[in-house]
Amino acid sequence: MLCVVAFSIGVVAAVGAVIFRYMISFVHNLFFNGTIGFFYDANQFEAASPYGPLVILAPVIGGLIVVFLVQTFAPEAKGHGVPEVMYAVYHKNGDVRGVVAVVKSIASAISIGSGASVGREGPIIQIGSSFGSTIARALRLPRWQKINLLAAGAGAGIAATFNTPLGGVLFAVELLLPEVSGRTFLPVVVATATATYLGRIALGLDPAFFVPLSAVDPQHAIDLAQLVGFALLGLLAGVASWAFVRVLAFCEDVFPKLPGNAYTQNIVGMLAIGLMSYAFLLATGHYHVAGVGYATIQSIVSGDSYGVGLLLVLLAGKVLATSISLGAGASGGVFSPSLFIGATLGGAVGALGAYLLPGHGFSAAEFAVVGMGALVGGATGASMTAIVMIFEMTRDYNVIVPLVLAVALAVGVRRWLVTENIYTIKLRGRGRPIPTIRHTNMYLVQQAQDLMSRNFLVLPAETKVADALTAIAGSPGTHLVVTEEGRIVGFVRFGSVPYAPSAVAEQTLADLISDDFVIAPETSILNTIIARMSRRQRSFAIVVRSAGAVPRPEDVVGVIDAPEIAGAVIRNHYA
Repeated sequence: MLCVVAFSIGVVAAVGAVIFRYMISFVHNLFFNGTIGFFYDANQFEAASPYGPLVILAPVIGGLIVVFLVQTFAPEAKGHGVPEVMYAVYHKNGDVRGVVAVVKSIASAISIGSGASVGREGPIIQIGSSFGSTIARALRLPRWQKINLLAAGAGAGIAATFNTPLGGVLFAVELLLPEVSGRTFLPVVVATATATYLGRIALGLDPAFFVPLSAVDPQHAIDLAQLVGFALLGLLAGVASWAFVRVLAFCEDVFPKLPGNAYTQNIVGMLAIGLMSYAFLLATGHYHVAGVGYATIQSIVSGDSYGVGLLLVLLAGKVLATSISLGAGASGGVFSPSLFIGATLGGAVGALGAYLLPGHGFSAAEFAVVGMGALVGGATGASMTAIVMIFEMTRDYNVIVPLVLAVALAVGVRRWLVTENIYTIKLRGRGRPIPTIRHTNMYLVQQAQDLMSRNFLVLPAETKVADALTAIAGSPGTHLVVTEEGRIVGFVRFGSVPYAPSAVAEQTLADLISDDFVIAPETSILNTIIARMSRRQRSFAIVVRSAGAVPRPEDVVGVIDAPEIAGAVIRNHYA
């Protein structure tokens, strides 16, 4: 039954991807060409806009409309979409409002079509996940099935957008599904396969990018110098991923603090985007950083001549333009900008290698393809998704070995520089982070603060047992956290520890205390807490506000005992 529902989600995701692409074309033609039309090939450069310098105002006008839509109807539609979906998975029981799909599609089409430097994959992911979550709520499905259909919708959306069925599946598995098993995997496969098939009927069978090198059969193993170059590219992609994550996080923090309101903040950001795009037009003949940037990517992987200096300027320009766009309130994704940044970085390394080491097979186009995967993997942390999607998007099997090497190095370097990826860093600032360990049983990824019992008292060890019983009278099941000299020393559970009723008058909590506990921060996930309890052979957790070196009694916010763990399991399977 779940697969039947997943099939319908795949259909909706495919239709949504097709309509969304036509919406972008309509807005682009209106804002840049002054025409009414639904055809626009994002992979090809266009002539300069007939509006001339006035085209600088296109992203400003579009941005104001987007701010109105987002603030009025769906604040979740702001930004690049995937963090909101991940937030829904881990902190909102998989609930994504249906109105988000409508607002997100309109707002993102206007943002991309009017020139904001964002991608079209984030919106379709949010659109697909919104429909999956909505239909699951309508059917009153339990939490794990709701999240499963949400992930299926997201994977189907990205599969239909890029014509990458395997990439869509892996995206859902690596970034959205907390549990990977037979019961969660199959619906995602059904949805993505359905969406890809229908997307190919409507949009054609061509890959996202045409790479001439993919038709050339390899004649020998990769040159060692070239392999070292790919490794260097991976290291540089890790640094570039870190820079992208940091600059984006900085802009998303700074713009809301600017004087004025959301509209004036958006004007500042979008005016900068318009000026930057027009400056590139004057200098190079193309807008480059405006919109999804596929034309620039296609040009680089097709082998068109670009100087190393220009490629590096394009890299820096895209990082800045995307960060400003999203910080100022645009609606769109970061996947396509990551492809752009990776292509320019890879092209620069390949061009430099061809200049310094002629005769060793260095190619700007081939390095650009590998750079795309390395940057996507480094920025998102989804290494398998990056590898498979680049192969599906280009169908260039020749780069698989260097692609795997570069992606692995990029992910490692970025994680060394910053733990959070481009999706999770936004949620870390909210104080509701995504758990680092995401692939486990669903109930194990719940945070301590979401399942702990708040029915507890903190009492000193010298408290008389009789006084403690009086304190908890009328409140059965109350946990007693015991302190001594300002430290947490243990706990008492009446009914599970021995005490002599005839000697209650003489007994204190110190006589009954148990140290069978661990201290856990309230943001820890249950999987981490249970692992610590197992290693130390403990059966009880005292939850505190922070992970300080010496938690104080006033830091205690709850406790986790067997009933809380059992409740987490029951809610996951039947809620």
